[in-house]
Amino acid sequence: MIPVEEIDQLEPFQARSIIEELRKGSVPADYVLFFTVGRDNWLTFIEDDLKNYIAEGGAKVRFLSGDYGDGKTHFMSIIRHLALQQGFAVSFVVLTREVPIHKFEAVYQSITRQLRGRFEGIGIRNLLSQWLDSLVQNDSPSSIEQIADLAEILRNLPGMNVNFANALVALAHNRFSPLMEEEHKEDRTANREIIFHWFEAGKATKRELKPFGIFEVVNKANSKQMLNSLNAFLRYMDYKGFILLLDELETVIAQSASVRNAAYENVRLLIDNTEQAEYFHIFFSIIPDVLLSEKGFKSYDALWSRVRSIGQQKRLNYRGVLIDLHRTPLKSGELINLGRSLCRIHEISYRWNAAESVTGQLLEDICKNQEKMGLLSEVRLFVKQVIRILDMAEQGKDPAETLDLTEHIVSSQQEMEQEKMEQLQPSWDK
Repeated sequence: MIPVEEIDQLEPFQARSIIEELRKGSVPADYVLFFTVGRDNWLTFIEDDLKNYIAEGGAKVRFLSGDYGDGKTHFMSIIRHLALQQGFAVSFVVLTREVPIHKFEAVYQSITRQLRGRFEGIGIRNLLSQWLDSLVQNDSPSSIEQIADLAEILRNLPGMNVNFANALVALAHNRFSPLMEEEHKEDRTANREIIFHWFEAGKATKRELKPFGIFEVVNKANSKQMLNSLNAFLRYMDYKGFILLLDELETVIAQSASVRNAAYENVRLLIDNTEQAEYFHIFFSIIPDVLLSEKGFKSYDALWSRVRSIGQQKRLNYRGVLIDLHRTPLKSGELINLGRSLCRIHEISYRWNAAESVTGQLLEDICKNQEKMGLLSEVRLFVKQVIRILDMAEQGKDPAETLDLTEHIVSSQQEMEQEKMEQLQPSWDK
């Protein structure tokens, strides 16, 4: 858990932004460590994998399983933070109706736009801009011969697709080659935008791309090659490897059979692709039904034959393929510590004193009530309850006198169930 002194450094607007995100059921990426408690074993073994296996050339797929509210998205945010700290590039993609796993080209597009690393901002065009700037700092390739040497290096990187390499070379030409006769700076700017757009898997015509030696748009057939090429380029840029986090895969269950089959085929291909890759780690987040339901993985034989064993282990294996958050819930003491952090952030946000109204005893009572109802593992439920109680107390209502904890927990749970139903609504069958 982050020390209270660091939380105390928050400005009121920052604290309020955190509270508003928590109300919506999510944790701001930049502050994820403020809310990291428990599950040390999982994190210890993941850190070891990153440092001593993936960074040394290994590749791996793991599934992060937990019910709605168990903290899967938060846990994946922690993995992103750890990976960035260790020098990996990371992309965290939430699978939604706009980014459905059965359309891998859409997933690839989101992967490129959510890319993070040692560069300002988010997305592949920021990575590429930094690369071009680094070439300036390292005696930029100002001659045709120097760019040709760079092209030879890029095209021969292991796993590099020729179109991806040619697009990189085209960017170097665009930045460093002298203007040709009757060519204007505006032309260079427009051409650079076309190339960036292609890297982001945006729509571009073959006629627009041909002058740059790019002969394919990113599509389902080649998007996995492009993913390998991105990884190859990241290694060339001295990243330890590439970590891909795919959240909310469970939304597939609510879709039609044809959509599910296409989705599960892409999951299978990603697993196969990872087995042939290096310096690459994929995490999928799922709910237990994905392994247990007839509409889950078992409905697609080609995938089920690969993963059937992961949900059959009766004992926890912290090095195994399955990260089971539901079987390793936070303990009451850890939740209480989390509650204290929430109180401090709420205090800073609204400039008041929460300690007098929302005591450690009240936080403990919330935990006991949640445990009595068999819901102790639901971290999101605990957070929603605490935020709601803090709001009441800040408005002058005494929680100890006005709060019925059972009614309160039912209300919070109904709110979460509504969120869950909206999330699983079948809406991308077309």
